[in-house]
Amino acid sequence: MLSLLRPLLAVWLYLLIPGQGRHRYNNGFHYQDITNGNGNGNGEIYFNGVRLHVESPQLSVSATRGSTVTLPCHYRYEPELNTTRRTRVKWSWLPANTINAHVSSAANGRETEVMVAMGNRQRSYGSFRGRVRLRRSAPGDMSLVINELHLNDTGRYRCEVIDGLEDESVTVELELRGVVFPYFSQKGRYHFNFLGAQQACEEQDATLATFEQLFTAWEEGLDWCNAGWLADGTVQYPIVVPREGCGGVDLAPGLRSYGQRHRLFHRYDAFCFSAAVKGTVYFLEHPSKLNFTEAVQACADSGAQIAKVGQLYAAWRLMGLDRCDAGWLADGSVRYPIAKARANCGPSEPGVRSFGFPPQHQKFSVYCYQATLV
Repeated sequence: MLSLLRPLLAVWLYLLIPGQGRHRYNNGFHYQDITNGNGNGNGEIYFNGVRLHVESPQLSVSATRGSTVTLPCHYRYEPELNTTRRTRVKWSWLPANTINAHVSSAANGRETEVMVAMGNRQRSYGSFRGRVRLRRSAPGDMSLVINELHLNDTGRYRCEVIDGLEDESVTVELELRGVVFPYFSQKGRYHFNFLGAQQACEEQDATLATFEQLFTAWEEGLDWCNAGWLADGTVQYPIVVPREGCGGVDLAPGLRSYGQRHRLFHRYDAFCFSAAVKGTVYFLEHPSKLNFTEAVQACADSGAQIAKVGQLYAAWRLMGLDRCDAGWLADGSVRYPIAKARANCGPSEPGVRSFGFPPQHQKFSVYCYQATLV
């Protein structure tokens, strides 16, 4: 019996002796195998005691469109080193419209490079070229500075520091302060497939809202019974007051979801997201009412252009635009913004009131947009 156990015991001891097994693992520390020449010949492994840490004091950063934002990232060694090491940093980006709450960013595999740097050499890529740099305000500071923040810059940024075989990273979420608004076609309700919804939002100086943006809007009181596309390809709608026809009275308030829908064949409305505009939206004082063609020309004559829906929503929500006069917008709709609800100006809550898409020969005022000159 003992003779049968000896081979099994030998294998068990072999696996327990450091250096004998060929399985490797990495827990963030450097190990050194000195079996060849520098050790005692017993396959001992010495721990060199140095660990790389990559950290961020802010895991989420909020900013406004057109501004300069800094995404913090710092690295350090434990214990602290007295010598300089050649480290490489890579910033990559997972756009907000590709982030799926149920799938990790690694599984999505859609991260794109923003910039890489080693020493004084650095290179930026794509739409970030010429807009990004490393702050380097102190040793170990690899914070990313983004200038002229774009509407599509939102998402998850990864700061990855590489030192030899060590590779550690941290992620920072970038959000834009803005407003979510429902949008439907001139033809009526439920006419957009996913690509059509994307295009419709872009034409109104906006993007398709993310789930997180719609959820925040719901928390702030957005209540809308028509389903709309979101950036991740799902179709949802926010309900503050449960009612028949909107999921029923038995369901709690929240986001009603149809889940993922076919992006080409299924048709719904859209939920758009607009951030602060670099300019001014204003009501054009004009001696008379205007048809749509006259409204477009009147804005041009004043050195501006007719405002888009996203620009009006951003001016209402972020700049407090308040006017109880209906006016044409660029998509042919007629709307007006109310920051302080009052009698004869629509419902009892603040919001952007809509007259829909009236015939373009009808007469209204107009809202114009004047871009800020850089």
